Amino acid sequence: MGGALLVLLLSGCGTEAGPTPKQGGEPGPDALPTKLDALTADQCFASPQRQLPKGCEKYVTELGSIPGSARKRAGDKDPQLVTEAAGLERAIGAFRGAGCTTVADPGGACTQALVDIAAALGGLKKQVDARPTAG
Repeated sequence: MGGALLVLLLSGCGTEAGPTPKQGGEPGPDALPTKLDALTADQCFASPQRQLPKGCEKYVTELGSIPGSARKRAGDKDPQLVTEAAGLERAIGAFRGAGCTTVADPGGACTQALVDIAAALGGLKKQVDARPTAG
């Protein structure tokens, strides 16, 4: 009887999986403050000179959408935020261009790139925090 009840209950389940999740994509400019708070809590931000560059690969990857989100948030009204976004983009490019995702030891160009990323990210966060609402 228990098996028949189970079959009866399961037969009521349709083949539909439910609502289709929306595509994530790049976070909008209103998500920027939250994402900046999370990224500035990372050790790659807090103490870049002590990190193994290859250990910060995920952190740097997560930073990839930040300059674009900052530009969207800035629009035509905030050239300083656009400047900060460009600085972060350059620092990320330096990290990637130096092949830092495979560098196991701190020091040299990769550590300098992490220091530059932290400085640029800090400057960008300061600008965003000074203007808490988008638009």
